[in-house]
Amino acid sequence: MTNLTHLTIAEALKGLESKEYTAKELTQAHIDAGTQAENLNAYVTYTPELALTQADESDKRRAAGSAGKLDGIPLAIKDLYCTKGIRTTACSKILDNFVPEYESTVTQNLLNEGAVFLGKVSTDEFAMGSTNASSAHGPVISPWKRNGDNTNLVPGGSSGGSAAAVAGRIALGATGTDTGGSIRMPSAYCGITGIKPTYGRCSRWGIIAYASSFDQAGPIARSVEDCALMLNVMAGYDEKDSTSANQPVPDFTALLGQDLKGKRIGIPKEYRSEGLSPEIADLWDQGAKWLEQAGAEVVEVSLPHTKYALATYYILVPAEASSNLARYDGLRYGVRVDEGGNLNDMYKKSRAAGLGKKSRAVF
Repeated sequence: MTNLTHLTIAEALKGLESKEYTAKELTQAHIDAGTQAENLNAYVTYTPELALTQADESDKRRAAGSAGKLDGIPLAIKDLYCTKGIRTTACSKILDNFVPEYESTVTQNLLNEGAVFLGKVSTDEFAMGSTNASSAHGPVISPWKRNGDNTNLVPGGSSGGSAAAVAGRIALGATGTDTGGSIRMPSAYCGITGIKPTYGRCSRWGIIAYASSFDQAGPIARSVEDCALMLNVMAGYDEKDSTSANQPVPDFTALLGQDLKGKRIGIPKEYRSEGLSPEIADLWDQGAKWLEQAGAEVVEVSLPHTKYALATYYILVPAEASSNLARYDGLRYGVRVDEGGNLNDMYKKSRAAGLGKKSRAVF
């Protein structure tokens, strides 16, 4: 039998349809691989029993001819997505035992189309980070090593658990969230594919917020096709999210394989910033050459406000994060440290006990 953990989502769907293997066999293969890759520390809440139950139900649907778009596909879910009955912590001690009574819209969309949930994967605490080192559950380790060097590498963040799970062959795909690169960066670090959709394309309802006007859900997988298959299901209008785009969801896979001949593609000159390493500059040039070889016309363009982007980001995002984190005060849920002082003392002590260094810094 084909090594089931090395398939793409597209390949796995074809194999399930042709009855080369069952959803239960596919899921069990990923569970077995996950137990052998615990050193990656990608999963923070593992749900193998639930996954096998979902896979069994998927096999029944497929036998009955009612399989969904992702039926039987084992996925990892970033620990920001609220999942009904499954612990959801945002990788913070302050939410260590939080078990939601509701399902996020995006994960519900995936469940509706038959996806199998292997468990929740790590993130930087409340998605604040770019290395996945600030998780209360410990850092995630990249499945990759440098040639001739056994030093552990970071998988990128904040969706580092998602990227490590996909690159480490312990999930066929994963959900991520992107505020300022948190899907794109770990996908690049781990040599896989991630897409940050247009803001509003995927509902934010039921996803624990970092910075509400920036956060966007998106897929992480092994190919552009796989990401398109996931996005077909994840995207959609949601009346529970006031920023959700009330637009029809196209078939994103229909956009695959289009000819680049005649396309004009601009590359901002400001993106080649001072201090850019020669290695990255060479890769940038190689990407431009590939576009030209595919028939596109590559032109230099200017985005003169680029130099202000990072400073603007670090004004707006911490302000929104501070507002979002204010709900974690020890009163309603999460860690509570009440030692007989006044209300402000309880706030301070509860947050000091439950929040990590980066999260505390935004207050």
